[in-house]
Amino acid sequence: MKPHLLAAAFASVAASLSALPAAAEEPPYLDDRSDPAALVRSLYNAVSRQEYARAWSYFGDTKPAKDFDSFAKGYGDTARVDVETGAVSSEGAAGSTFFEVPVAIRAVAKNGDEAIFAGCYTARLAQPSIQGVPFQPLHLEKGSLKAAQGELSEVVPASCGNGPPPPPRDALKEQAEKLFSTAYGSICRTLEPGAQPDAAAPEAHDIGFHYSWDGESEPERKARLFRFDCGGGAYNTNEVYYLADDSGELRQLQFASPELDIRYENDNSEGKVESVDIIGYQSDDMLVNSEYDAATKTLVSHAKWRGVGDASSTGTYIFREGTFTLVKYDVDASYDGEINPVTVLDFNTGP
Repeated sequence: MKPHLLAAAFASVAASLSALPAAAEEPPYLDDRSDPAALVRSLYNAVSRQEYARAWSYFGDTKPAKDFDSFAKGYGDTARVDVETGAVSSEGAAGSTFFEVPVAIRAVAKNGDEAIFAGCYTARLAQPSIQGVPFQPLHLEKGSLKAAQGELSEVVPASCGNGPPPPPRDALKEQAEKLFSTAYGSICRTLEPGAQPDAAAPEAHDIGFHYSWDGESEPERKARLFRFDCGGGAYNTNEVYYLADDSGELRQLQFASPELDIRYENDNSEGKVESVDIIGYQSDDMLVNSEYDAATKTLVSHAKWRGVGDASSTGTYIFREGTFTLVKYDVDASYDGEINPVTVLDFNTGP
């Protein structure tokens, strides 16, 4: 794109933005030039913070406006810009790497108006090892944004035309990942800094089913189950589950489990078990050492009470009527070195 056309494109976007309430709180400072998507997010972070000189600095020799004053004036009434970036593609040429960044933005103005734009930015990084002084970091070369309608995640382009198209986005999976990260970011080891790459990625299962009231000729419905590892101790792991129903509504699963009254001979927990009674039920947000069996559409959770596994509890949850129901619960309450569970609840019949 020629410089004067680029300036016109950005002037058009800026004009729409300028018609655009101040955010309740200033966004945290973000100045990240380490990758192209972060560079674009930093640009709009600077705009949202009214740090226009910083925003201007993210561009190379080709600027988005005829001069800095015009650039800053174009954003004068802008309160905030929200950004969504897509899959970045790259191509090397003559000692430089060029990156194409799909972008969608929501511009919010001080008068409460909002506008959506989508398009692509091109970023360039000249090979650092062959640069002299002054050093030029990764920077934006050009951009092209057009008015759009819809949610940012829906209007951000799939690609910018270079390289093979990225795999289709899995919006439900991304939503489940965000919910998991928000709810368990301070709890789960798989979300801790330094965790193994992709440790927090979910295991996903499609579940075909019918409700009991569906007619025989009705097509099969589909639910989706997402299983997240949350880490654990020496012999137990914890898992969190999210379920999307056939209409795409996503929720975290909660699992019923019996509250037990266990009596031991002479009140000695190392002695003989006299009785195991259910005295109520509780709801758990995690399962322990659990797996999903697609063939039987069941989740089985097996919690060891100590490492050797001679004392434990096992819950079986079957998928029916669009959710998981506790149908069987086995308890091995004896610390006797043997595996001899007793079934305390059994409704294990198919849907």
